[in-house]
Amino acid sequence: MRFLPIAAAAALAFIPLTALAVPQKGQPAPAFALKSPDGKPVTLASVKGKPVYLNFYASWCGPCNAEAPSIKRLRAKYAPRGLQVLGIDELDAPGQAVAFQKKYDNPYGVVAVDESGEVGKTYGAIAMPVHVFINRRGVVRTYRLGEMNPVEIETAIKDALK
Repeated sequence: MRFLPIAAAAALAFIPLTALAVPQKGQPAPAFALKSPDGKPVTLASVKGKPVYLNFYASWCGPCNAEAPSIKRLRAKYAPRGLQVLGIDELDAPGQAVAFQKKYDNPYGVVAVDESGEVGKTYGAIAMPVHVFINRRGVVRTYRLGEMNPVEIETAIKDALK
């Protein structure tokens, strides 16, 4: 039993550093280029100058499903202040991004599909959901791996809008 922490540390030593990299508060958000389910380009550059809420999700993720109604409500509330909500469907089965949008009546303004998981790696998406709140200057204000309640999401949105 006393060797468990040592074994865990040794196992972590073999994970590539890029897998552990996450955007840091105060740093520019990593650029990305993906496609929407209908093949249109989706890039971070396309929302330059606007506050952005990136939400990495998957249809099979319980917390992602639980958060979707709140994300929809908060998107509607803060859209007049310029908030852009981008959902990135991460490593999901084909067609699931569209099904998720329909199921929750479009919680995301724009959806991109990350079939390969490469953008997710750039954002440290080792589990779902991942929340990234970016201000108008393209700087990460809040990064969170794991579920957020509606109050936490709204607080992070308000911070990104400053």
